[in-house]
Amino acid sequence: MKLTPLFAAMMAALPAFASAETLYFSAIPDEDETALVARFTKVAEYLEAELGVDVEFIPVKSYAASVTAFRNDQIQLAWFGGLTGVQARLLTPGSRAIAQGKEDPVFVSYFIANNDKVALSESDSFPAGALAGLTFTFGAQTSTSGRLMPEYWIRDSVGAAPEEFFGKVGFSGDHSQTLRLVSSGAWDVGALNYSVYDKAVAEGAPEAQNTHIVWRTPPYPDYNWTIRGDVDARFGEGFADRVQAALVGMTDPDLLASFPREAFIPAANEDYAAIEKTAVELGLME
Repeated sequence: MKLTPLFAAMMAALPAFASAETLYFSAIPDEDETALVARFTKVAEYLEAELGVDVEFIPVKSYAASVTAFRNDQIQLAWFGGLTGVQARLLTPGSRAIAQGKEDPVFVSYFIANNDKVALSESDSFPAGALAGLTFTFGAQTSTSGRLMPEYWIRDSVGAAPEEFFGKVGFSGDHSQTLRLVSSGAWDVGALNYSVYDKAVAEGAPEAQNTHIVWRTPPYPDYNWTIRGDVDARFGEGFADRVQAALVGMTDPDLLASFPREAFIPAANEDYAAIEKTAVELGLME
């Protein structure tokens, strides 16, 4: 077929990596879905402009669902927590962590308490004596900051499982819900992602005003962008590296604040070896 000069010029202007494929990505549902969709739709628009391919955000209902979607190739890129990232990469050979927030190598969890039910100032060490026998909620069952590392430090500090130490233990499902439930008094104490709590404090959320921090965990590696190993075959040689460059090159203050992160930095699978080891020790790996 003979190309008209105009059509030929348009084709020549397309980048060599142009593809009819769509890059689908998702994120662990660590906050309300409405907030996640608003946040990641903007990320999709940014990646489309940087990569020259269609990009679509696919919300999922649970942490486990994000891992399953990645394994089943329903998504090719995901914003995982430390534990879900490890799970997804083990189930999908060739996949790799490519970026993390500047803050993620030294992430922490907060243990927060209801103001009316727990009169306790923030402690430098785990306040075992004051917390024993109270009711306690984690976040999602496979959340790194809402379950894995809080449980590790509970066991390390008191020499017992959470169910043996607290009067009652539950799982809220996500960090925002943990904050709401502790604020309402449904649970005395809960553990959650520090950035979700700090954001609620900064915004003057009533839930933050009804709670206070009683302890902060030592730092550990957490969130990461993980990409499937077959994206180069689908989108062109070097595509995974280009996605990494786009994420590390994200400088829009509004986009970064929505995570919230100061910046993104390169990451590698080896960065999360300690998370995998801890998950195995606690029996959280399949």
